[in-house]
Amino acid sequence: MRSSVPLPGNPWPHDMVITVEDNPHALIDLLWIRETWNLRPVGDDLPPPLSDESVTVHVRPESSDRVTRWREGWPSIWDACVQHEGLLHDAAMFDRLPETANGSPERAELLHALHGPSWRDEFGDEAFTERYETWNRARFEAQSRRRHLSADEEPERVSLAALVQAWRAGLGKIVTIPCQGSYTRVIGRNALLVTEETREEPRRYSEALKQFR
Repeated sequence: MRSSVPLPGNPWPHDMVITVEDNPHALIDLLWIRETWNLRPVGDDLPPPLSDESVTVHVRPESSDRVTRWREGWPSIWDACVQHEGLLHDAAMFDRLPETANGSPERAELLHALHGPSWRDEFGDEAFTERYETWNRARFEAQSRRRHLSADEEPERVSLAALVQAWRAGLGKIVTIPCQGSYTRVIGRNALLVTEETREEPRRYSEALKQFR
């Protein structure tokens, strides 16, 4: 949302642009894998469990070399993916894609810079079962229903005063994850990571935005 000139009576600053990433694929993959395979990784500042507890209903703890490798590798991949989600990509990067040849090293390098690290890069597709597609589709449908809000009902509009302060401090991107409770982290120089529950509750969202100074 942006205007080239100030609009009288509009509290939204005309030059303020905020990106909301409510479907960070790499992070969603990692959260689902952690719950489904009961990995219980050890590390500092890891996110809380998924809000949708149905993911763990059919979990059968497995003790194997592959699960051990997954458990040990999960925290570092999470950190790398979070840091990439915190980046604000230059629009010129997308404009360069058509200028590169299919299958060329230049296109591969550009796509990797845009998409960032992922679980699949490190461990392939073995951890993803058919239940992942079913769960992810249901989650997307639920998200779509929640998106039918009027402009005034959007969380960023409801918490506009706190959002403007954060934007003036450099905030340009908000990333949400479908986890329980509150988990707010400043990631990089221009982004904030929050749970969906936090963004949907105005008081908690305003307090989270105040962490970006």
